[in-house]
Amino acid sequence: MRRNLIPAISTLAAVSLLAACGGGAGGPSGGSGKISDDKIVLGVINDQTGIYSELSGPNAVKAVQMAVDDFKAKHGDDAVSKDIEVVVADHQNKPEVANTKAQEMYDRQKADIILDVPTSSAALAVAGQALAKKKLYFNITAATTALTGDKCNKYTFHYAYDTYMLANGTGTAVTEAGAKNWYLVYPDYAFGQDMEKSFSKAVATAGGKVVGKKSSEFPNTSGDFSSQLLQAPAAKPDVLGTMHAGGELVNLVKQYNQFKLKDKGVSLSVGLMFITDIHSLGPDALAGTKFTDAWYWNFDQQNREWADKFKEKTGSRPSYAHAGNYSAAMNYLEAVQAAGTDASDDVVKNLEGKEINDFFLRNGKIRAEDHRVIHDVYLAEVKPKNEVKEDYDYEKILTTIPADKAFKPVSESTCKMG
Repeated sequence: MRRNLIPAISTLAAVSLLAACGGGAGGPSGGSGKISDDKIVLGVINDQTGIYSELSGPNAVKAVQMAVDDFKAKHGDDAVSKDIEVVVADHQNKPEVANTKAQEMYDRQKADIILDVPTSSAALAVAGQALAKKKLYFNITAATTALTGDKCNKYTFHYAYDTYMLANGTGTAVTEAGAKNWYLVYPDYAFGQDMEKSFSKAVATAGGKVVGKKSSEFPNTSGDFSSQLLQAPAAKPDVLGTMHAGGELVNLVKQYNQFKLKDKGVSLSVGLMFITDIHSLGPDALAGTKFTDAWYWNFDQQNREWADKFKEKTGSRPSYAHAGNYSAAMNYLEAVQAAGTDASDDVVKNLEGKEINDFFLRNGKIRAEDHRVIHDVYLAEVKPKNEVKEDYDYEKILTTIPADKAFKPVSESTCKMG
């Protein structure tokens, strides 16, 4: 699997993006004292070297840096602060590590916001710290609906996607297309458990049924999914739905093809897939597979222009995690600019109910009721290699799922915002 990694990060690494002039608040809406510690600090917590490092990882940090650079270029001397810093931590996909890193970022490094945080169990741990410290947290890369459900809080926002969105798109479309009987394979932790529930419900609602399911340990350090895959044909499913992601998805798909399950009448559906996964496997390994995508770099010219800038910085095309981190960082900074302060309650007030249209959020809105960020998403299909025109040109967009249809309705939310 290809890697595009920055040097290994120790306990906490900091990447500073400082203007030539010193810290301190500037611009018409802020004087010194309106920006805490005379600077704005954005923290990124994610997997820097493990199974989720390609889909997010070091390049997500670079995307946040791009947002900072573009914000400073846009506002110049009128920026609410000229001193903006990005700090980074590797959570190793462990909730206890994420919890500690978040506490250190908020307390010691004075982070005003934490971004990204793949791995749902880690994401929930950071949400708890955000509430305790009364500091902002934009989750981009975890999928659990608990962030905007039972575990919602005033300072946590869920940005790019979630398990409801994925199941509502892929589970519904594949079932309605004729694959009525599903066998689900999922990692045994918060994300996988949530995906299993969401897909089971979506499949049943669309007139299908789950005829079997089997979990796998997380992380699956052996990379062996044979016990999950070889049991599937006995249940006579039309489709095997995998809820794995990143490096685990890559290994599972390789073994699905090795065991020739497609030849045995079991097609493949992927619950969560990033462009980096397709690149690692090659498009022919997944050709024809339908999935729900939060954003695609080659969807239109606006997306492509940003993707070209990203490629100049990183050497690769962006996943939707990379694009989502940029968008979230930029919209946070614009909220601070509008509020004239990085005081959390003031920034939250500016964000709630905000309607946004940028290259990532099409018809976007930050719901005040549960802090779910809704936007258009896409039902996509992986192209065969002979249709790929250039590197990373792997997706055919079949349809756009409107923002108000893509995510769980507010009326079904279990969030009780404090």
